[in-house]
Amino acid sequence: MADKKLDGCRVAIIATDLFEEAELIEPRKALEEAGARTAVIAPHSGEIQAVRHDTKTRTVKVDMTLDQAKPGDFDAVLLPGGAMNADALRMEKRAQEFVRDFDRHGKPIAVICHGPWLLVSSGLTRGRHMTSYHTIQDDLKNAGANWVDDVCVRDRNWVSSRKPSDIPQFNRNVIELFAESKLKGHKAA
Repeated sequence: MADKKLDGCRVAIIATDLFEEAELIEPRKALEEAGARTAVIAPHSGEIQAVRHDTKTRTVKVDMTLDQAKPGDFDAVLLPGGAMNADALRMEKRAQEFVRDFDRHGKPIAVICHGPWLLVSSGLTRGRHMTSYHTIQDDLKNAGANWVDDVCVRDRNWVSSRKPSDIPQFNRNVIELFAESKLKGHKAA
């Protein structure tokens, strides 16, 4: 039987159309195998379109919209990448409010690839140690982050990673961070 470190943990996955398929699907599978309950949250209802780089692949069902989602109902948040996904989400005021609430309460945030753009636009990266896809390192540095080119970077309640090939290590770090937060009692209201 699989280890259920995240039993009862509710994870918000914030994404929109043209998210990088592996960066949502693989971490979601790992989280659910560890016992977490996940919900895909998007700006619109229905389904969101996945891509593999720039090729459309499958769609994923949206569980609730950003207007319906309440940060207090979740224990952790996952921000997958994909340049178009991340570029669209960074302008969503509800997405910005969601991650600001998480950070203010010390709840865990896991982010990969272009996903940190939402954290930049939310004003949260100053003084943070993190990584991302290499093409957005200047954005992170200009927003005050201490950017490094590493597979995974852990900084307090955040874990960040670079790209799809880093997902196995990213998943291990995400589960570890979320489990530690669960033990500290950072639970949904």
